[in-house]
Amino acid sequence: MNRLTPEEFKAQTKTPLVVVLDNVRSLHNVGSVFRTGDAFLIEAVYLCGITSTPPHAEIHKTALGAENTVNWKYFEDSHDAVNELKAQGYTVFAIEQAEGSTMLSDLKLEKTKKYAVILGNEVKGVQQSVVDACDACIEIPQFGTKHSLNVSVTGGIIIWEMFRKTASWTSKEGKKFLT
Repeated sequence: MNRLTPEEFKAQTKTPLVVVLDNVRSLHNVGSVFRTGDAFLIEAVYLCGITSTPPHAEIHKTALGAENTVNWKYFEDSHDAVNELKAQGYTVFAIEQAEGSTMLSDLKLEKTKKYAVILGNEVKGVQQSVVDACDACIEIPQFGTKHSLNVSVTGGIIIWEMFRKTASWTSKEGKKFLT
């Protein structure tokens, strides 16, 4: 299936994206973000607050080894992660329903910039003080009776859209994607 080896993955040019998990409690959600991050070559996952870190059997159950290929870093406080990312030149978005948020369908990104997205706790969302520290909020349009999505589903949608809008990738066979 022409998959990258872990060594090839580590050497591959990455999508200019870091995913920050702000107090995500479900180990399955954490593992899913790692696995989706691996699929779309993200730079790293930042795990903050109560979010568990690898190695952990429940993370591995969903990540299927992606926790060993995608770089990750732990922060006790999500604010420290945001501050570090901003200092490194990232534009930081909270994924949250908020007044003035940008709908994902309207989001314009530049291929020359680096981005970070923050996914919040399954019940409380992204901490308000963390939202306030971000450059902007992105909202996924929803049309049904529920107005929230599971963290892993949100991560999948956001990571794909960020990859689609920012990445240029060439397969081992020389096939170009998204250039």
